[in-house]
Amino acid sequence: MINDEFKRIIILKQKSKMNFPSELKYTQDHEWIRFEGETACIGITDYAQSQLGEIIYVDITTEGETLGKDESFGAIEAVKTVSDLLMPVSGEVLEINPALEDKPELVNELPYDEGWLIKIKPTDPSEADTLLSATDYQIFIGE
Repeated sequence: MINDEFKRIIILKQKSKMNFPSELKYTQDHEWIRFEGETACIGITDYAQSQLGEIIYVDITTEGETLGKDESFGAIEAVKTVSDLLMPVSGEVLEINPALEDKPELVNELPYDEGWLIKIKPTDPSEADTLLSATDYQIFIGE
C-alpha cells in the first residue's frame, strides 16, 4: 500500500510541473501544433515525453511528403518503447528538426521549443477546429 501511495504522489508531482502552453492545439495522441502564419510547427507534449521516458532516437523521413490528418509522419524511440508520431492536421512536411539527429533528448528537455519535430504547410487549416485546447487537453489526461 505504501508503495502505491508513494507512486501516486510522485506522478501527481510530475504532472503539476508540466507545461501546457495555451497558444497550442493538442491531439488525443499527445502531439501539439503551433500555427505560424502559413506554416505550423508540430511536436509531442510535455505529458507524452514524460510518459515515454528518456528519448534516444527520432525517426522522421517524411520531409517533402503530403500526409493526411492522423497519418504517421515518423516514430520516436525511448529506452523501453517506440511510438508512432501522427499528423494533427493534413499538410506537407517542410522541415524536420535537424538538432534532433544529434540531440534527441531535446524532446525531453524542451518539448515546446528546441524539441519540436517537424514544420508543415497545412492543406486544410480548418482541421485544427477538431483539436483540443490546453484546458481540454489537461482534462483529457486527467490533470
